[in-house]
Amino acid sequence: MTNVQPVPSSALINNDIVIFGLIAGTLGLVFWTASRPGGWQRFYNVVPPLLLCYLLPGIYNSVGLIDGAHSQLYNPIASRVLLPAALVLLTMAVDLKAILRLGPKLLLMYAATSASIVLGAALAFVSMRAIAPDTMAGDTWAGMATLAGSWIGGGANMMAMKEIFAVDATTFGRFAVVDVGVGYAWMAILLMLAQRAAKIDARSGADTGALDDLKQRVEAYRAQHERIPTLADLMIIVGIAFGVVGVAHALASPLSAWFGAHVAWAARVSLDAPFVWIVGLSTLVGLGLSFTRARALEGAGASTIGTLLLYFLIASIGMQMEIGSLLEKPLLLLLGVVWLGFHIVILWLVGRWLNVPLFYFAIGSQSHIGGPASAPVVASAFHPSLAPVGALLGTLGYATGTVLAYVTGLMLRALAGQ
Repeated sequence: MTNVQPVPSSALINNDIVIFGLIAGTLGLVFWTASRPGGWQRFYNVVPPLLLCYLLPGIYNSVGLIDGAHSQLYNPIASRVLLPAALVLLTMAVDLKAILRLGPKLLLMYAATSASIVLGAALAFVSMRAIAPDTMAGDTWAGMATLAGSWIGGGANMMAMKEIFAVDATTFGRFAVVDVGVGYAWMAILLMLAQRAAKIDARSGADTGALDDLKQRVEAYRAQHERIPTLADLMIIVGIAFGVVGVAHALASPLSAWFGAHVAWAARVSLDAPFVWIVGLSTLVGLGLSFTRARALEGAGASTIGTLLLYFLIASIGMQMEIGSLLEKPLLLLLGVVWLGFHIVILWLVGRWLNVPLFYFAIGSQSHIGGPASAPVVASAFHPSLAPVGALLGTLGYATGTVLAYVTGLMLRALAGQ
């Protein structure tokens, strides 16, 4: 960071090192207040911390305190370094073996959730284009691809789609608001449904026998892996993350150049773009490490560090937004509701067919729409010992989110005729 030069602009602050300090201080303030009891808790029940991490840097940019468009913090620092590092750590934490032991019906519901979001994207795009063609014009399809990244995986996948499909900061910011607004409203509904789970399951005749065994396995897994991290643990975590990023950058340019020169269809699926390879290689290596002893570093906080990097990414995206422009397409919120509605209907039909408990429906949905940050909250509303199930399924989305959101983006681009 010490070699970053001030960028000439009309903003009050144009030195990237000072801006970095401002962003770091802002994130610290948000999380400090979010951890305080009393009135702050009531405030954050209405305004999620994630939304403030987007909006406060956007306000700084909109009032002229900083100039996000000319800052180098997002590109190359955040998007090319922090994003792939976060992907490595978040996918490295995925325990695929434990997830497979959770039972076939839960995994089928998880797969059905992913499919419902991909299919729901196409249905929502076609439906809203018939209702509000102006809202769906331009790069709305690309904004939907970023939202698919968040709703299948998480924030890192969302920002990966932003780069892959070259989504401008304004469109991204609009869909970030849709993500938080629609997603948290659905989470509130699921929390209310959790209080009535026993009655709903009894009325539907769902088989709940597997849940007791599931609770015992999850509690044993959690007790086995948690520990207080040492300095060596943290150094190894950081070394793995940024070491993989370095290797990914080293391989991305020659791979993208070779595909661009020798594969006719490479440009159509962006395989001639180095960034696609950086994201793909980081995800694949992280997933590969999840099958080795490196996954044990999750107990020392690997995914926590990955999430920390992710919030700096979120803030660096937010500092490029013009807040006023978010109101130019208010029907995007309706688009999000329609999309979520298709997802709910499809997933409910699959759940009825499989005769699963409400918990399977709720955690399948929230592990996608909310991700690993909020899925444990919904899971614990059913039973405290089930919170790690939400974390496991939520982190699995980091491994699948980039690929599925990429496919969704290609499908939406074709529907948009671009």
